[in-house]
Amino acid sequence: MGKTGLVFFPAFDWAISPTHPEREERLLYTRDQIFEEGILDNSNIVEYTPRLAEEKDIQRVHFCVPNVETQTTSAHFISAGSALKLGDALMAGEIKNGFSLVRPPGHHAMRVVHGNRGFCNINNEAILVEYLRKKYNIRKIAIVDTDVHHGDGTQDIFYHDPDVLFISLHQDGRTLYPGTGFVEEAGGPGAYLSNINIPLPPRTTDEGFLKVWRKIVRPLLKKFAPELVINSAGQDNHFTDPLANMLVSSQGYAKITEELKPDLAVLEGGYAIETALPYVNLGILLALAGQDYSKVVEPYYRREELKQTADTTNYIDRLINYWQNMFSANPPDKEQLFSGKMLYNRSRNIYYDTDNIREQQQEFVYYCPDCPGIYQVISESDKTFSRSCGIKGISIPIYACSKCEEFGYELWQKETKEKVYDYYYLQDKKNDQYLMEQAGK
Repeated sequence: MGKTGLVFFPAFDWAISPTHPEREERLLYTRDQIFEEGILDNSNIVEYTPRLAEEKDIQRVHFCVPNVETQTTSAHFISAGSALKLGDALMAGEIKNGFSLVRPPGHHAMRVVHGNRGFCNINNEAILVEYLRKKYNIRKIAIVDTDVHHGDGTQDIFYHDPDVLFISLHQDGRTLYPGTGFVEEAGGPGAYLSNINIPLPPRTTDEGFLKVWRKIVRPLLKKFAPELVINSAGQDNHFTDPLANMLVSSQGYAKITEELKPDLAVLEGGYAIETALPYVNLGILLALAGQDYSKVVEPYYRREELKQTADTTNYIDRLINYWQNMFSANPPDKEQLFSGKMLYNRSRNIYYDTDNIREQQQEFVYYCPDCPGIYQVISESDKTFSRSCGIKGISIPIYACSKCEEFGYELWQKETKEKVYDYYYLQDKKNDQYLMEQAGK
């Protein structure tokens, strides 16, 4: 039996505010629980020390405005770097799987970063995916997000990438932040049905959570056949979480982890600091290590009080039926989805709830029959450095064809001469090169 790697980083020096739900105590109770249970004495679990990510690791994923240094702290570099540390250990064969128990979290951080939204500045899972693809030439990766909040940042980053399957199980966005994550958000025209949202009704229990996993997620993973599976392990579906309305227990989380068998799990949300996190984290860790987790029970757990209503069950059954029908039908091909056009575009308004920034964004994807195509974004925010700020970014995908690679640099040369926006970015994932120019300099 292989070993399970663990990295623990509570980020003592980073907090949004002293009393904010996202604070260091989120992990300190977990640390005490792990030590009290003697988990680290288990020969199947090995602890690794955290490490720093590099600036280039972040640039592979984000257009940070105006730069990475402005939008991050050392805690962000360590949180992202800890996941990379376990990724390296996994690829070296030192471990069979790993759990990155770290903060700050990241799954609400989108491709463009003007500030903190949903407690997130940079996206740890996306940084991990791009690192593994670049360093180890892995192509197909699946991310399963079990946080109660829709992983809108991860969705945004991989929405046009057919080689990353993103599946988010979350409380329905009509009832919870960030108000997104509906079934219609199924991926861009070049990556249709590589983005799967499962918006669950409030008060879904272990029963509904596991049923969705078994009826929708597991078959999708089998069909996609990823080389690696990453779990965005948010734990705020717990029945005591103060920021949501779900009824999942530590046993439910451990069971889905046991059946999902993720190669790497990265902590996201979860804000019931004493009543949930120590137990959920312990259950997940034991499930990853193949150990008995049946005795991990929260002090306030009462099975008879966590009953799922018939209405909730019926709603979940309809959701399952929707996705089963979607995948039994013949999906339209890429050319049909582009509707015969060479350019796909959409406009969005994005709100940074933590920093009170409003962003207006336009994104464009150029059609290519041989690769995902060039991605371009224009973004303007109303409160970056006390004034409006506009950027234009170009991204050449990691598996770009030679024509798109050349076209990406042609766009870069043309648009940096405009001097219309404050900052211009080139994200060349294929050659791992990242450029930024400031207008007027």
